[in-house]
Amino acid sequence: MVTSRLPIPLYLAETVKAGERQAAETMQLAMYTLMERAGAAVFECLNGHYPATTSLLICCGGGNNGGDGYVVARLALSAGIDVEVWHLGDANQLTGDAATARDAWLAAGGRISAPKTELPHDIDVVIDALLGTGLSGSVRDETSQLITTINQAHKPVIAVDLPSGLCADTGRILGCAIQAKKTVTFIGVKQGLTTGQASNVVGELYFAGLGVNTIFDTQQQPSAFALTDTIIPTRLAQRRRTAHKGDHGRVTCFGGDLGMAGAIRLAAEACLRTGAGLTAVVTRPDNVLSIVTARPEIMVQGWQEKAHEIRQQRDWSDVIVLGPGLGTDDWGKALYFHLADCEKKMVLDADGLNLLALSPDYKNNRIITPHPGEAARLLMCSIADVESDRFLAVQRLQQKYGGVAVLKGAGTLVFDGMQFYVCRAGNPGMATGGMGDVLSGIIGSLLGQNLSLSDAAVLGVFLHSKAADLCAQEGERGMIASDLFPYIRQLVNSR
Repeated sequence: MVTSRLPIPLYLAETVKAGERQAAETMQLAMYTLMERAGAAVFECLNGHYPATTSLLICCGGGNNGGDGYVVARLALSAGIDVEVWHLGDANQLTGDAATARDAWLAAGGRISAPKTELPHDIDVVIDALLGTGLSGSVRDETSQLITTINQAHKPVIAVDLPSGLCADTGRILGCAIQAKKTVTFIGVKQGLTTGQASNVVGELYFAGLGVNTIFDTQQQPSAFALTDTIIPTRLAQRRRTAHKGDHGRVTCFGGDLGMAGAIRLAAEACLRTGAGLTAVVTRPDNVLSIVTARPEIMVQGWQEKAHEIRQQRDWSDVIVLGPGLGTDDWGKALYFHLADCEKKMVLDADGLNLLALSPDYKNNRIITPHPGEAARLLMCSIADVESDRFLAVQRLQQKYGGVAVLKGAGTLVFDGMQFYVCRAGNPGMATGGMGDVLSGIIGSLLGQNLSLSDAAVLGVFLHSKAADLCAQEGERGMIASDLFPYIRQLVNSR
């Protein structure tokens, strides 16, 4: 049975490879039975999403992924679909279960052809069964040429287990990758399907447990966890009827240099909308009137480098959000270094991260929220290095700077020093100014409401992305950061 509701645990490819055999042995199932179930799951996806298919191209490779493709071919042929199978390499070299699946296809009357330079014009759907999870180096030239041919044909593609050319552990494209419309993955969801460049090629992700996923989950250790809607009620407790504003956190947002009042205002309003009891802003004096006029519920103080004023506001605060619109000129630097040694819970973002990169330190009382560019500066590497293995990058950030690290982007990652979390919510409409400031305010508010650093980061990331998805129901293009506020309020009150 194929479902689009993903299980929470995510796994490394090697864990799935070893674990599926262990689970099959426990349940006394032949591995070929799992191959037949995998092919049936892909065929079910085909029928469910492309029921009018009359002509199908299946591209098979040399491993068990290709064997799955041969099972799909046989099922499609028996259903009256015109099936063409291309095998990359020598089909006679297949061994084990893949060879058994090939022989069953031939016995059913099927034929095997070598790949051509163009797809047949009448093909409705392509099944990608070329490369499995074992790929580690770059895609070879012959495979790359076929992948390019498939992508240029602009036909809908269903990928078997993962799009060929995608690294199952990191989400990195290994030279080139199939651009799938649907991906059906098996037994355990591979973590690389959920973040980074995977978002450009996976399409809609489906999961098929093949009847062994329950026992597999009990026998294997996940490498990460995907966030789902269930996180909201489990992290946000119902408020007492006698609650007052002092119970829900006093948060101060520091930032907003000249010309950047909007950033600190967005962070502060996000803090309010997420449920903070009291929210204050320390900013340039020139910004005070505009912020108070737009949102009188925010307490705003102009600051001109008087140290005692910062100490007073710091002492008043339960939580500090530092960085939105801060700038890196003298004013921003002074504000940053007045707060750098603060022991209060802190969210550090934007130019606060750029200043941290110049004077690195390790603290366990803060959450850092870099995008890939900021992460590259913090790690003294390139953006390409960060994006090549986002799991490793967020782990390095946490190990170097302490606390909890959030690596923003497609498939935002959270690492708290012990566990990885992946957020698959969110959409391209979020690629606009101010979205990161809103996230900072959300997380700061949750810290003020007595969530731990880990829970605040995880829930904050999910609320932010989920709100954006609700907002995007009216269209992704043209969505702005402040559009999220009504949806944030809706989500933090959901049960």
